Amino acid sequence: MTETTTPSIESLLNAHRLWLTNPDQGRRANFYGATMNDADLRGADLSRGILSAVTMLDANLSGVDFTGARLDRADLQRANLVNADLTEADLTNAVLSAAWLTNANLSEAKMHGTVLKKARLENSRMLDAGVQDSNFREVIATGASFHQSRFYQADFTESKLDRAVFYHARLQHCHFRDASAVGANFGGSKIDHCDFTGVKLNDAKFLRGEILECNFRDADIRGADFREARMRGGDFCRAVLAGARFAEAKMLSADFRGANLQGAREMSSEQLLQARTDETTTLPNGSRGPYIKYSGAEKFR
Repeated sequence: MTETTTPSIESLLNAHRLWLTNPDQGRRANFYGATMNDADLRGADLSRGILSAVTMLDANLSGVDFTGARLDRADLQRANLVNADLTEADLTNAVLSAAWLTNANLSEAKMHGTVLKKARLENSRMLDAGVQDSNFREVIATGASFHQSRFYQADFTESKLDRAVFYHARLQHCHFRDASAVGANFGGSKIDHCDFTGVKLNDAKFLRGEILECNFRDADIRGADFREARMRGGDFCRAVLAGARFAEAKMLSADFRGANLQGAREMSSEQLLQARTDETTTLPNGSRGPYIKYSGAEKFR
């Protein structure tokens, strides 16, 4: 009887490196369904590798090149992916709960049904990614870059997104309830039916953004920049917008009943007439609403 041996991880990686330089030689790395908990693959080149359904709990994958790799259904809970390159990786239904992704590159990644609950994403890059039905609850993503990415039904509840950049991103039916996004930049983004209830958005930027029927109830939006934003509908009840800027913003049917607009800058009479105010609204000059034309209450003194 001939005894068969399972190739070592190192031999598979060597064959993969050879395949990447010359597809007629070597062999593409295929770890389909493998269990490699606590594995140490620091700095490995697994670009275009097959890692579908792998289990790599607590693995050290820092600096690994996963460019174009298949990681669908992979279980990478608590894995160290600091500085890893996941550009164009398929992360469909992958689980990265509590994983460390600081400074990781997830640009153009496919993330459908992906779970990143409590993951660390500080200063990570997720440019032009496609994200759908994914769980980002309680992630720490301060300083992360999400430029031009498309988020549909992504859940950022209670996440830390301070100074994160969503420049020209598209956000549809996403949840940010009770998150912190102080100084976050949503400039030029299209934000459609998203929930920002209770979010800390101090000094956030929505410059030239399009905001459609979003919920900002009880949010802290002091000092935010809404200049040239296009708002249609939206619930700002009990939100605090002191010091926010609204030059040339469109505010059709925005609901500011119960909102605190004291000290809001660059508001016009036309803007407030397009919006909804009542006796519980605090207007820019500190007086109580509702706003009355020619009252001058739109002027911060």
